Amino acid sequence: MSDVQRLLAEGAADAVGFLAGALAGFGIGWLLGLDIFAEGYDTRSILAIALVGLGGGIGLSAARRWRTARASRK
Repeated sequence: MSDVQRLLAEGAADAVGFLAGALAGFGIGWLLGLDIFAEGYDTRSILAIALVGLGGGIGLSAARRWRTARASRK
């Protein structure tokens, strides 16, 4: 695999992991009744934003761990 293909695969895996985690965080917030798109920045809106960010970070970390584990099996 060339360097360009490897970097493209890494970027795509990171993007998918981040997006999946952010959507999971959004869904958890929605289930808890938190609205990320509420007008103004009240406590519930800030908590929803934090959940999306936390979910995105966890998803990115999970994607990187998956990619590392997959590469070590080869």
